[in-house]
Amino acid sequence: MSTARHNLIAAPGVEKHRVEAVNDATQRKLYKKREQIYPKLVHGKFRLAKWVFMILALGAYYFIPFLRWDRGLSAPDQAVLIDFEGRRFYFFFIEIWPQEIYYVSGLLIIAALALFLVSALFGRVWCGYACPQTVWTDLFIAVERLFEGDRNKRIKLDRAKWSFDKAWRKIGKHAVWLVIAAATGGAWILYFHDAYDTLSHFFTGGSPLSAYLFFGVLTFTTYTLAGTMREQVCTYMCPWPRIQAAMTDRDALNVAYRVDRGEPRGPHKKGESWEGRGDCIDCKACVVACPMGIDIRNGSQLECIQCALCIDACDDIMKKVDRPTGLISYDTDINIDRRQQGLKPVYRFLRPRVLVYAISLAIAGSIMLFGLTTRANLDVNVTRDRNPNFVTLSDGSVRNGYTLKIINRTHDDLEYTVEIDGPDGLEWRILGQEVTRGLTVDVPAERTQDFRLFLTVPRDAITTSNESVVFTVSPQGSDETRTAETVFLSGGPQ
Repeated sequence: MSTARHNLIAAPGVEKHRVEAVNDATQRKLYKKREQIYPKLVHGKFRLAKWVFMILALGAYYFIPFLRWDRGLSAPDQAVLIDFEGRRFYFFFIEIWPQEIYYVSGLLIIAALALFLVSALFGRVWCGYACPQTVWTDLFIAVERLFEGDRNKRIKLDRAKWSFDKAWRKIGKHAVWLVIAAATGGAWILYFHDAYDTLSHFFTGGSPLSAYLFFGVLTFTTYTLAGTMREQVCTYMCPWPRIQAAMTDRDALNVAYRVDRGEPRGPHKKGESWEGRGDCIDCKACVVACPMGIDIRNGSQLECIQCALCIDACDDIMKKVDRPTGLISYDTDINIDRRQQGLKPVYRFLRPRVLVYAISLAIAGSIMLFGLTTRANLDVNVTRDRNPNFVTLSDGSVRNGYTLKIINRTHDDLEYTVEIDGPDGLEWRILGQEVTRGLTVDVPAERTQDFRLFLTVPRDAITTSNESVVFTVSPQGSDETRTAETVFLSGGPQ
């Protein structure tokens, strides 16, 4: 065997790959043209987990808009719908109104705390498995592999001169990418309009202009980010790798190369003893498997999304050279140091930051659950006119103007009784009707109705410059009531 050929063998039956970790921070200049990364397909439990999660995530994204949920005749029946026209957010049995934007804030807080908790325990598993950039990039790479072959074939094809074979493979790949990107943009707009109605009108030009605009934007960004930018999004555009440093500590599980076991590294000859050397045969299988183009053996890196594909690649090599698997595995920085010192590993999952995140998440979730389960079907708000504060009429009486807002969250048209308690002699009118204390008003199902009211108090009944006024609203035939308190301003007795 020639020397040149021998240098390509890491161990008997194991090829040593000629590859550099082109996206490694030590190899990357500040301003540098992107070097194409050709991740090699690997097989193993983590790759299988990524396939399963990708299928579930994409299936949910594309098909959830078509799920139906019966809410009665007055409400849309799409299970998940962000209805800007109707000013509602529907999520199965949950219905959020504009006045309840705090629920959206609560959901965002819960999502952030859950991400902090998972990161403190398991590192960047969100990035490696659930991030949309990772999911769609995985899909695009799978399509690329289908048309152009695995790593070596893709490299060879890119270096080859243009031919019919190269042209149809490249055109076919980009055509499928565009179809996926268009389906992604199309699915996105279905979350904001009824899915079936939108599909029936979209291709005939009958959908709103905003639908075509966002369809184009999502199609372009999906094709660009997942097809051509890939690892650059994670390295340069995404803030989470930088934020995560504050969310974790040295006890968090991360994908790590076990230096204590792997070094010193180097090729291994058949029959050669493993004494006095590490298990790493420097085959660089971990590098060619990495979609981020880094070398995990260089330690924890901002670019690592912890997809764990390098674990599958390394485990496969360890089996071939008859060494224990786990040279690259989920481990903590503290345990790597402890092994180098000859100490047993210690895993501390219950740590102060983990408890803080978990307790905060439980509190936020409990508040949200309590709010959603006890929320009322009726809400009342009263706004007093500020300009002018009050008007003195020709007979000396004083008038204040108010806007009464009644929110009917039920799916039925309801009649509401309005009662007003205030100064003696109080009179009020609404829509040309004059009453002393009570009135019934109609509010359609799932609507907010505004009523313009004028409250008048005789001058001789005024004793102070401002007096309390209480509006009480209740649906007829129900014990549910809501009150709203405001003030009546008069300038004081004269």
